[in-house]
Amino acid sequence: MTRRLCLLLVVIATVIAGLIPISPARAAGNAPGTVISVTQRPAGWRDLADGGRAVTYWTQDSRGRPVQASGALMLPSGTAPAGGWPVVAYTHGTSGYGPGCGGQSFADASPDKFVSRLIDRGYAVVASDYVGLGPMDVGVHPYLDNRSEASATIDLLNASRSIEPRLANRWGVAGGSQGGQAALATAHRQRTYGPRSDFRGTVAVDPESDVEKIMPLLGPYIPPVPSPLDDSYGFLLGILAGLRQADPSVNVDSYLTPYGRRLVDQVGVTCRSPILPKGLAFGRLLSRPLGTPAMTAALNRYMAVAVNGYDAPILLILNTLDTTVPSPLHASLVAQFAANRVNFSTSVGNGSHTQLDAAQWAAFDRFFATRLKR
Repeated sequence: MTRRLCLLLVVIATVIAGLIPISPARAAGNAPGTVISVTQRPAGWRDLADGGRAVTYWTQDSRGRPVQASGALMLPSGTAPAGGWPVVAYTHGTSGYGPGCGGQSFADASPDKFVSRLIDRGYAVVASDYVGLGPMDVGVHPYLDNRSEASATIDLLNASRSIEPRLANRWGVAGGSQGGQAALATAHRQRTYGPRSDFRGTVAVDPESDVEKIMPLLGPYIPPVPSPLDDSYGFLLGILAGLRQADPSVNVDSYLTPYGRRLVDQVGVTCRSPILPKGLAFGRLLSRPLGTPAMTAALNRYMAVAVNGYDAPILLILNTLDTTVPSPLHASLVAQFAANRVNFSTSVGNGSHTQLDAAQWAAFDRFFATRLKR
């Protein structure tokens, strides 16, 4: 074969190769849990003696498509015990709706009472910013979307294992508010998503639940509500904006008035929800009721907390004076867990949202000491 013919064949092969579709995961190295970058944070970051690392990695969005996310990996000081540091995946509460709002991996990230307590008691912590809340712009954060919250948490754990050999195989998950819902979603999804692992249990503090049962009651007929209940409008707008991105088939815009669409369009532009006039009737945002079969099914797929199918114990830490996630919703979740014979226990206090008293903190500590350190 002449040299000229060899060159011709190489050119033809190159052209043909360019016409053949290549799997995105193979071409871009974007398999879930694959590390993109690691940035060392200095001592004192988040009030941690040894600082930590910011990790960007690949995960999946609400529809299972590859997407970039970010999170933090934090270790206790000193020498790891035999078998490595047991790990708690921390799932944070509501922090915003768009890029730069995650609050876990950034250089100016603030201390967190749950993270600090876990680190001080000898647990490594991985904390995802969730999809859409990191430094990269991947669209509106799918607020309260079970699938992406859980995937981002599990994939950060696996990404962290690939760069830190001192992490133990055993792990649990903990979070409050949105993070409580995300913790339960993670506990449920880890059975079928990602590599099999030694998962030991979940602590959910005042978790969001059952809002998808209330939203179908909303429609153009909803009058103004008294403050502070109108503060919840921001959460509802976040849900609608996230659902619009996560599930285009439900056509969220068809349920909104022009004014409602303008407000939902503002979600994710800043970390805050759109500022609404006091005394606004939520019905002004809706052109028709949300209680259609299509919308009801979509909300359940998007955000409903699973009430069976868990394979490790759950501790629910709940507050009777919670108004952010009203305590009747907590009671409903407890009743559903009990009816389905979920392996769970409760620690109930009289504080406000995600504020733990001494007995609740003791239950928090005892759960992880029993499940992760034995």
